[in-house]
Amino acid sequence: MSQRNQKAYVGVIGAGSFGTAIANLLAINGQVLLFSRKAELVQKINREHRNFGVDLSMNIRATSDITELTQLCHLIYPIVPSDGFRAMMRSLGPHLKPHHFLIHGTKGFDLHGLTNDDLEHNKINPSEVSTMSQVIAQESIVRRIGCLSGPNLAREIMEGQPTATVIGSKFDEVIDMGKKTLKSDTFHVFGTQDIIGAELAGALKNIIAIGSGILRGRGLGKNIQAMLITRGLSEMVAFGKAFGAENTAFFGTAGIGDLVATATSKDSRNFTFGYRLGQGESRQDIVASMVELAEGVRTLQVTHKLALHFRLRLPITRMLHQVVFDAYNIDEAIRYLINYPYDVDVDFLD
Repeated sequence: MSQRNQKAYVGVIGAGSFGTAIANLLAINGQVLLFSRKAELVQKINREHRNFGVDLSMNIRATSDITELTQLCHLIYPIVPSDGFRAMMRSLGPHLKPHHFLIHGTKGFDLHGLTNDDLEHNKINPSEVSTMSQVIAQESIVRRIGCLSGPNLAREIMEGQPTATVIGSKFDEVIDMGKKTLKSDTFHVFGTQDIIGAELAGALKNIIAIGSGILRGRGLGKNIQAMLITRGLSEMVAFGKAFGAENTAFFGTAGIGDLVATATSKDSRNFTFGYRLGQGESRQDIVASMVELAEGVRTLQVTHKLALHFRLRLPITRMLHQVVFDAYNIDEAIRYLINYPYDVDVDFLD
């Protein structure tokens, strides 16, 4: 075996902006193998050591060989869009062994093969929806599973700005491994055993970020934005409880921390999607022109459908769904929410 193959690597699946940012963070502490299916991109990264306009550490090597990835990497971070996550795991699963650790960085839901048309026209129930950690367990022999939750704006991480993250896992050794490989002077890592809560917080805040972007796109200020974020948090908690998460998951770094960052920054794809919608662009045109998926759009569809199943009162989610998918008048939606008869200010701490 060559000297190169004797090195210990940490793997990253997905060379998008967030995968690239995480790879650069991991490279502070060791060797990184960055997997992409695109052979041309792999060659470009290895030749130029740049991606998304950012210099990559010399500790990063790209590959399109999934066998090499699983043979050299004990710990792998899958970071791919939610609508392609199960297909990725079905390709990866046969190559994995029980000794592998997987910590995913995908914020959204899997729909067990349901199409966008199914999502638009049919009812769905919780048995048809999985988090990414559940997909990993369903599609592989791996049980040491974790998730990486925010606030993790990729652009800020790639610029070396300080932030923190949360690793959710039922296993302390997964959290410890995540801390060991990711922690640096500018990146603090917290841990929680409520992996479902961490995953839901990371997914649901993208919905509120779309709403916040819409408000800014309409030229509205911080007062109404603050109201949206506060009431949006209450909807995240209500949905999380129905889905089996603890309330506390939404009041820490992965919850309100990620919510504030994502709902107030133009570096957030979901905020940007909402901002452009508020400026008058159509959903179809925005989606077609975005380089990377705004996960909150699909998450909004799923959450709205499940809220109907659970009979949850989520007025922000309902109004956003009508605005995004039914072209409902934005100003009318805002007026509806301002006048919505909330019973009390804080109703989500119990």
